[in-house]
Amino acid sequence: MKKFIFTGLLFSSLLYANTGIINQSQLKDQLLPKLETSVIFEKFKPILAREAVLGETIQTFTKDGLETTNTVTVPSYIVKNTTEAKEEYIVPKDKFDKRYVFLKKENSTWNIFKPIGEIKAIKVKNKEEFFIIAPWGEKMIVKENDFLVSPLDYSEIYRIANHEFFETYQQQK
Repeated sequence: MKKFIFTGLLFSSLLYANTGIINQSQLKDQLLPKLETSVIFEKFKPILAREAVLGETIQTFTKDGLETTNTVTVPSYIVKNTTEAKEEYIVPKDKFDKRYVFLKKENSTWNIFKPIGEIKAIKVKNKEEFFIIAPWGEKMIVKENDFLVSPLDYSEIYRIANHEFFETYQQQK
């Protein structure tokens, strides 16, 4: 029986036996108690962003490979992190407006924004990779030492790859 351990929490194969993928409801059931007691992290590195085009598809690549795919279905922004991987992802406008503040224009395509969102994070300890259903409904890979994170309202849980986590987040001071 495969088990998924998240800093003391255990995912049994019963959660993903039918699909091989852990959905948002299952993630919240298992992780909320641990997230509620974890420390708060803040994103410290500015990001680049541009308005997204409805129907546009983005593949998110981190330093360790393809993380997920997403398609713009509502007014959104394409965010490009200022990390080594320069990973891109889609953030719906309503979430974007709560998490970023405009700083300045970078060029004719991208603007620079300061992050203002906060998250709670749990480090993944299991050795085998697995998949979750990301908040936008697509598969997202999770690997050992990655982080499963949530905004402080616990509305969603998603992965941040280990390398990119430390490039962009720090424990709140």
